[in-house]
Amino acid sequence: MKPLCCLLLALAAATAHAVDMTPAAEPEAAAPIDKLAGARKQIAAKRWADAIAELKRGNDSGSADWNNLMGYALRKQAVPDLAAAERHYEAALRIAPTHRGALEYAGELHLMKGELDKAEQRAAQLARVCAAGCEELSDLKKAIERYRAVGNKFVAAR
Repeated sequence: MKPLCCLLLALAAATAHAVDMTPAAEPEAAAPIDKLAGARKQIAAKRWADAIAELKRGNDSGSADWNNLMGYALRKQAVPDLAAAERHYEAALRIAPTHRGALEYAGELHLMKGELDKAEQRAAQLARVCAAGCEELSDLKKAIERYRAVGNKFVAAR
């Protein structure tokens, strides 16, 4: 009987030890930090120079979102830098060819430059990306309609 008793005690100790070895629950992953939040805030306030400065501080040129926001701020400032804006939209689309914001804004930039055919190409790309429709496609289509309605001139949305 003694060997059975010792065996039961050994099993109980092993079970208790195994329970103690259970790893602690992993802490919840923290929400990702939006590195572009400061620039987005400046853009929302239409402070283009501040947005550009904020983006330059972050200097995340490998990010499609960063390039899209830089292109947008450059295009929207009082004296638009369309060439630089276009370079940033193109960079965004090289990184993420289906980036809806960059497709929309590049289309608007083409309208600003009087390039209706290129704006329509961007709209066609957006239509493929947003087969069920999306705000970016709707906005670009409206910009193209406004452009045509006023004799092929760019009119910013209000």
